[in-house]
Amino acid sequence: MFTLENVPRYQNSQSFSIILSALEQEGYSVTYSVVNMADFGLPQARRRLVLIASRGFYVALPSRTTPCGWYEAIAHLIPTMTDSQLLPKQRQALEKFLAGNAPTPLLIQRVGGRTQSKYKPGHLPCNTVLRSHFTDHKGCNRGKFADIWLPDGLALSVVEGTVKSLSIQGAAILQGFPSWYEFPNETATAGSIIGYSVPPSFATQLFMSAQSVAM
Repeated sequence: MFTLENVPRYQNSQSFSIILSALEQEGYSVTYSVVNMADFGLPQARRRLVLIASRGFYVALPSRTTPCGWYEAIAHLIPTMTDSQLLPKQRQALEKFLAGNAPTPLLIQRVGGRTQSKYKPGHLPCNTVLRSHFTDHKGCNRGKFADIWLPDGLALSVVEGTVKSLSIQGAAILQGFPSWYEFPNETATAGSIIGYSVPPSFATQLFMSAQSVAM
């Protein structure tokens, strides 16, 4: 059995074509598609190309599950996270959301947000966690990369609430890592492991599905 995971545009690359050709020449049955990891229980909207090739038996993608919101996944960690303050652009995003919605926990990015909304309500999977969120333009550690805003039950027109800085442990759980996994102390290194990884929770489902077929 052979598996591959990459960004969606990788399917248009020369190296992907070479891999496909080699697998077919060796007699593998190949299937691939672009999937959203949120469809497999990950509390993150993460679109990735997934290829599965097998010889002697057929393996398909695991069964889809109900999407999980980011708040449900990390609510137990929020009290232990450090206090924070919103940047001006984060505050603008919050004001924009509250102008037409009832107060609810929001995960607000401190960087990025050009192609996606900078905020995600708690009942939805979060935006894709990227390695670049954890480092600045010089490749140095970011002290903070995302914040959690919790409403204090005030009026819609008042932008107040509790603000917590998303921790590495919280980001790791959003990426599907088990709570016991230990990361390096450097934010840039830990962020690279998180942002570049295949979500472990998805990999577990995939390989358990393959094992059940192979046995």
